[in-house]
Amino acid sequence: MRLFSLMETPPASSPAHPAGPRARHWDIRLAGACIALCLVHAGAWAQSEPADPLEHFLGNLNHADPSVLYSQPRLTFAREMALPAPATPTATVEEHVRTLSEVVLTAMGYLDKPYRYGGHSMNEGFDCSGFVVSLFQRATGQTLPRTAAEQARATRTINKQELIPGDLVFFNTMRRQYSHVGIYVGDGRFIHSPRAGSKIRVERMDTSYWQKRFNGARRVVAAEG
Repeated sequence: MRLFSLMETPPASSPAHPAGPRARHWDIRLAGACIALCLVHAGAWAQSEPADPLEHFLGNLNHADPSVLYSQPRLTFAREMALPAPATPTATVEEHVRTLSEVVLTAMGYLDKPYRYGGHSMNEGFDCSGFVVSLFQRATGQTLPRTAAEQARATRTINKQELIPGDLVFFNTMRRQYSHVGIYVGDGRFIHSPRAGSKIRVERMDTSYWQKRFNGARRVVAAEG
């Protein structure tokens, strides 16, 4: 497309512009319209590229066949979160990431399940710790303690900066330590069962409410032997 040639000013005697200034005026308007159209297409293309892999993943959940979603490689999602690698041999890192990414993917199947105090099943709903127990049993076969405080004591303490998807995050929401628990899913967000009348959802940890109540992070380590 000869976009810029349209903006050139030809000689007044040019046969291509018999009407002189009037024709040149319309050429310039046409060139401007072409440029605007190109910019619109460029903007649409840029917006179509997902800047946030987690948002892209969550956005596709409502449109994806679960059988297709869960058949995809588990490592892809975890690696897209730019996970910091633990200081352990490569084979161990691969297995660790595979396990935790399985936890995160399985957790997404719990979205919108209702909160229920003491609940720990898909039929009745979940409280925060019941959700964690059910999730790890399904994703890894591990059985964690029933309450949030017990889960904090039974898992390995890590720094907040060491969090990777699949780790546990704890909060003081009832004026006592480790009274609420969720699963870190990457990019500063966690999935949890919040409270009565709500449903399992993903939230940001950097909101004022959760920042003030953050209690610590833990990692579930596979039992040896």
